[in-house]
Amino acid sequence: MHLERLKPKKEKKERAVVTYDINTPAGEKKDTQCPMPDAYSPAYVEAAWYSWWEKEGFFKPEYNLKGRDAAKLSADEKFVMMIPPPNVTGSLHLGHALTTAVEDAITRWHRMNGKVALWVPGCDHAGIATQVVVEKKLAREEGKSRHDLGRKAFIDRIWDWKNQKGDRIYHQLRKIGGSYDWDRATFTMDEKCVKAVNEAFIRMHEKGIIYRANRLVNWSCTLNSAISDIEVDKEELPGRKLLAVPGYKEKVEFGVLISFAYKVEGSEEEIVVATTRIETMLGDTGVAVHPKDDRYKHLHGKSVIHPFADRKIPIIVDDFVEMDFGTGAVKITPAHDPTDYEVGLRHNLPFLTIIDDSGKICGDAGEFVGMKRFDARKAVLKRLEELGLYKGTQDNPMVVPICSRSKDIIEPIPKPQWYVACDEMAARAVQAVKSGELRIIPDTHTNTWYKWLNNSRDWCISRQLWWGHRIPAYFVEIKGKPKAESSDNQYWVSGRDHAEALQKAVEKFQVTADDITLTQDEDVLDTWFSSGLFPFSVFGWPDNTPDLQAYYPGTLLETGHDIIFFWVARMVMMGLTLMDKLPFKEVFLHAMIRDAHGRKMSKTLGNVIDPIDVINGISLEGLHKTLEGGNLDPKEITKAKAGQKDDYPQGIPECGTDALRFALCAYTAQGININLDVLRVQGYRFFCNKLWNATKFALGALGEGYTPPRTQELDGSESLMDKWVLSKLAKAVTLCQQGFTSYDFPSATTACYNFWLYELCDVYLESIKPVIYGTDEKVKSVTRATLYTCLDTALRLIHPFMPFVSEELYQRLPRRLPDLPPSLCVTPYPLPSQLDRMRDTSLEACVSHAFECVKTVRSMKATYQLPNKTKVEAWFCCHDDAVKERLESLSGFLITMTNASKVEIITDRSLVPAGCAMTTVDHSVEAHLMLKGIIDIEKELTQLGLKVNQISERQTRLEEVMKKPDYTVKVPPSVQADNTKKAEELCKEKGRLEEAIEKLKSMSLEK
Repeated sequence: MHLERLKPKKEKKERAVVTYDINTPAGEKKDTQCPMPDAYSPAYVEAAWYSWWEKEGFFKPEYNLKGRDAAKLSADEKFVMMIPPPNVTGSLHLGHALTTAVEDAITRWHRMNGKVALWVPGCDHAGIATQVVVEKKLAREEGKSRHDLGRKAFIDRIWDWKNQKGDRIYHQLRKIGGSYDWDRATFTMDEKCVKAVNEAFIRMHEKGIIYRANRLVNWSCTLNSAISDIEVDKEELPGRKLLAVPGYKEKVEFGVLISFAYKVEGSEEEIVVATTRIETMLGDTGVAVHPKDDRYKHLHGKSVIHPFADRKIPIIVDDFVEMDFGTGAVKITPAHDPTDYEVGLRHNLPFLTIIDDSGKICGDAGEFVGMKRFDARKAVLKRLEELGLYKGTQDNPMVVPICSRSKDIIEPIPKPQWYVACDEMAARAVQAVKSGELRIIPDTHTNTWYKWLNNSRDWCISRQLWWGHRIPAYFVEIKGKPKAESSDNQYWVSGRDHAEALQKAVEKFQVTADDITLTQDEDVLDTWFSSGLFPFSVFGWPDNTPDLQAYYPGTLLETGHDIIFFWVARMVMMGLTLMDKLPFKEVFLHAMIRDAHGRKMSKTLGNVIDPIDVINGISLEGLHKTLEGGNLDPKEITKAKAGQKDDYPQGIPECGTDALRFALCAYTAQGININLDVLRVQGYRFFCNKLWNATKFALGALGEGYTPPRTQELDGSESLMDKWVLSKLAKAVTLCQQGFTSYDFPSATTACYNFWLYELCDVYLESIKPVIYGTDEKVKSVTRATLYTCLDTALRLIHPFMPFVSEELYQRLPRRLPDLPPSLCVTPYPLPSQLDRMRDTSLEACVSHAFECVKTVRSMKATYQLPNKTKVEAWFCCHDDAVKERLESLSGFLITMTNASKVEIITDRSLVPAGCAMTTVDHSVEAHLMLKGIIDIEKELTQLGLKVNQISERQTRLEEVMKKPDYTVKVPPSVQADNTKKAEELCKEKGRLEEAIEKLKSMSLEK
């Protein structure tokens, strides 16, 4: 990773630094006529620019539209993208920052390429998450529940909370530099979204795509609601484990398999079954065996007796039973297990609900009715033991479903709910990818797409919440007729309001309005339902607005790969169903952020970091304070603080927005997960400082009042180094173009990084100092023109990743033409076609070889402890005339970069005078450095000898440790690996020192 180049150096003595206060009024352009501060400051650089960009309308599509009709533009002339709307539950984390950094880089690149670019921001109402936050706040501060307030008052409280907290997210997005069109910002509970959600539900209900049914759902007893699969965390247990469950003082046992027996009716025979949830046996309505299992053939068609209820349970045969697992007999609880549910349907078994919404035992459960489900778990086990039916307990690996919001154990419960029939919609979404009409990037996610959609189940869209889009469906009761079950689909009508629903009911049932009573469903819709409409609801659908005509369908959907099905697929399905058009043509899925240790971000681990804290910096005490006032309990806060102290003992240093964005885009090469060390972002802050210092030097080199040439065309008088740096610039432009078009952002960031740091700063700027400080004005003029082209192009090149520092520096450059755009964010992006003619790969190879010679000399100086500024004489002995000719053409470069008093390029080694140290550059060149008279050879030999002895002692101690008999057994593998690495490094270091000693000895013998 290219960060290693910018490790912080040892602190130097502080010097006075000129800083400037930013008093620019919001929306006004920052004054860049003042002198540049001596040192780069993120706070200084990032002040004022965003409000000016926003006020000037650079982020609006209308800026590049210039009076044209957006609806008549081709798809290639526009770029349209939606933000994955963050949940309005507090503040953003680094995952959101990654999304913003990548999406903003893409948007800025398209905008700079002249596209009519629209990036729509927004926020999701996040039904469950938001309701949980406000309910906890209400309980903590007032000791009340939502039921104490009532539905309307509670929803008002949520709106109050949203209005207080909602702007924080938008502030963070601005701070990260997101170039959104804020005039089109959409909250998923805005009036236009409410209208779109109701319309979508009604249309899909009338077509039969949405229907009512009684099925098993993921039920959270704490939330008292069904939840979606994405809100269920699946904890894998290797065996027995005690887990904390909300509402229980003691932890509850999981990861065990309990065996018990049922008595066969009319005999003394028993049939043994096993379960991981012994309390569910209260709802058993069947025992299943495999039809080919000889052990149970004589029991086919018979029944067993339930020990706690007055009912017989039939013994059924079914192929799903695994004869080799357990006893080969399986208890069936159709109302509380997904697999048993299907068996119950196949065999027409009774569905007995024995766990109610609050998690208590109910129904036909005898003495256990009223107990909490996990208290009943112990009680049932105890009674089975008393009856002699308990047969044993053993460890059992299992997956425990946990509600991600409440941390409660999910309970499968049958509930009348609303469902979306997904089969036909899923088939269209699969075909869209297969046909190439929709492209998924990286294509490794295509199989996930097919897997999810080819096996998709109907989507449960109702939630038993108060916060969200209330379902526009009404239950019909007809005077004089028995009340139907609420799961009966035919007794439901949907409508935009009560009057419309009543009219539909009258027409459907052919009765008068006076004979009908309508009751609107109390439930709200799954948040993913409204999110699935986002690509067109933001533009005012179902109304055929100008924005809808102009900007639907969009161009790209960019988001994390974890929601490929839950959000991406649903947008595609609903777009095709309601608009008959894909909502976008491409889907780019980025990796997921984890911490430096590879752990998932979690508040309880203390590794959830606010991007603003990386941008501004924060002390350890400040990090601790971020944990307070939230919903963590005291124990979790203590654990999280310990995690923060381990990872950030000194807090987080100020890194700035540009460094954070650049780091996040550079990190996207890591695959499905990004292990982000926040402290390494600081390396890119040092990189920003390099840009700052390079531009400061360059502006001084250009001189006050400099007027650049009107074009960047070459005039033939450029030096080899001018041509070389322009060739490298052309290469960087090509790599950035390829990176953006293929969504390979690490390739683009590396191209920018390498050009600025290695090629411009390390080589070109150093090589031209003799010219800049010289007296040849004609040569200076050519060099200045080259330098200007490098700055102008390289700042445009890096702008999508580092918008603030690039704008700050660009505004300080003179302009080639007076009518260029006012801001870098709407200035044309460099194109390969504009610089291709400057590419010279043979020259690049030649300079690269020369620079290897430079590095060799620098390395030799370091070996003999000579400061780089020490003047030396150097000879480069080439093995053939062609190499000699190439190096001679760059002799000035070699003198400057090695800080040599003299450089000679030769092919005859006998011309090298006595007193030189020698080393090889490569197979074609030797470097000889005159050291006689510069260093005290005897003193140097003594010092190097002492170092060799010190290394030998360290090697001996390490060898003694590694040779101990129990070393491979007692020492952890990671420590063994570290020791092996240390041994190799010591050996290499000792070898280098011994080589230097031999060279010095040979020099002392020379006459």
